[in-house]
Amino acid sequence: MRGRKYFSLTFAALLTLWSVSLFASPAVEQATALADKGDFKQAASVLTAALKTSNLSQEDRKQLEWERDRLARIREDYSFTKDGLYASLAKSVRGLTRAEFEKWVDAGWFDGRIIDGTMRYVGTSISNLFFRHTELKARRTPPKDDSQEQKERLQMVRDIIAATKKEHSPYVLPKHLRCTMSVSVAADAVPAGETIRAWLPIPRNNDFQGEVKLLGSSSPVKAVAPGNSTIRSAYFEQTAQKGKKTVFSLGYEYTIHCVHFDLDPKNVQRADITQGELKRFTSEAPHVVFTDKIKGLAHELAGNETNPLVNAKAFYDWIAGNIQYSYAREYSTLTNISDYCFANRYGDCGQEAMLFITLCRAQGIPARWQTGWDLFPDAHDIHDWTEIYIAPYGWIPVDPWAGIYTHRYCTAVSQAERDELQNFYFGGLEGWRMIANSDHSQQLDPPKQTMRSDDIDFQRGEVEWRGGNIYFPKYSYHMDVQELKD
Repeated sequence: MRGRKYFSLTFAALLTLWSVSLFASPAVEQATALADKGDFKQAASVLTAALKTSNLSQEDRKQLEWERDRLARIREDYSFTKDGLYASLAKSVRGLTRAEFEKWVDAGWFDGRIIDGTMRYVGTSISNLFFRHTELKARRTPPKDDSQEQKERLQMVRDIIAATKKEHSPYVLPKHLRCTMSVSVAADAVPAGETIRAWLPIPRNNDFQGEVKLLGSSSPVKAVAPGNSTIRSAYFEQTAQKGKKTVFSLGYEYTIHCVHFDLDPKNVQRADITQGELKRFTSEAPHVVFTDKIKGLAHELAGNETNPLVNAKAFYDWIAGNIQYSYAREYSTLTNISDYCFANRYGDCGQEAMLFITLCRAQGIPARWQTGWDLFPDAHDIHDWTEIYIAPYGWIPVDPWAGIYTHRYCTAVSQAERDELQNFYFGGLEGWRMIANSDHSQQLDPPKQTMRSDDIDFQRGEVEWRGGNIYFPKYSYHMDVQELKD
């Protein structure tokens, strides 16, 4: 088990990367050193002073503003003081004593760091405690029981596999879904009379999702990204009113098929990855960095095997068995998500997906981001997974989170049934998804004029006004979903 010191060193390394890879100016280097020591206020002051320098280029100004904003975002993520964390945990862990809590703190069970002289802990520490220490499940208050969801997923997987065998197609059992997504900007988040611009994610077209129909909206839709966009959105504008929330909402219908590829390594062919799309998806990219440790792990897991399907399955199974699920810090505060997940041995669905993508690409297997929402009944939430290209099958879905979930947390079903579920999500996908993205770190259409709240993913929507970005604490999001029966 890693202690606090290990986490702080990891964070320090990430901060150092900011100045090296993003903007190596004296002000950023000084701010980095201060933040590394926990002096966030002084670090922000250094960046603010640098922004007052005359003759700054537009690019330099943007970078200084981004670094200052990132400090604020990190502070936002570390919302618990030590006493506050204990008080909240005492309500969530039956029979917790202060001595037991102190033991957990000393063992490094909580992600924490010094910020302006105070040890602070990430706001998701309570949920992450139960993810990382499943032995505490019996003490959880109130208890959380997802046994019915596990059994329903198992039956659904069996139905999908049976349908693909019967129909001799990987795309079966279409679902017709009607969704309404809303983004609500807090009252007086911007001055009254100002225009708020918003982007909401909508389904993109691919081999198993389409027939998208936009329905009613809170205000006229100003623009819609193309159906094959890698980051598909609907764009709105509204005027802020004093004392009132500004609500952007959009309804839509679409059709999505369940997916299951009957994969056989003996049928795999060699794909030409030297050109076009496949070359791009075997290359390094933001957060997909072939570090020596990543390359070493990929080589170790692949061994002498050259079949890309076998290698990708080995990466998937390794993640399922070695990475714990945890809610994440905001992606924009991290410089290398795949390395963060690998180094800490935990992450959320997107961090796990990025690690899988990086391992695959490091071994010459085309891999890309696929994200949006998991709309499983009574459990829907934003979600990230992946696709890999395996000839002659084409692009096939792989959900590393599902591998971890079924391997570690599906205790309501037998081990054989857990294996069944884990194997399905390598090349299979149930129909409770809304796919808006097919690549990460993409630009919205029309592009945002200010910095993004999430510059990697796009699921919760993005909002801004002429005064700057509107960050997550100042707006909320919600999704309603209904299955339309024929």
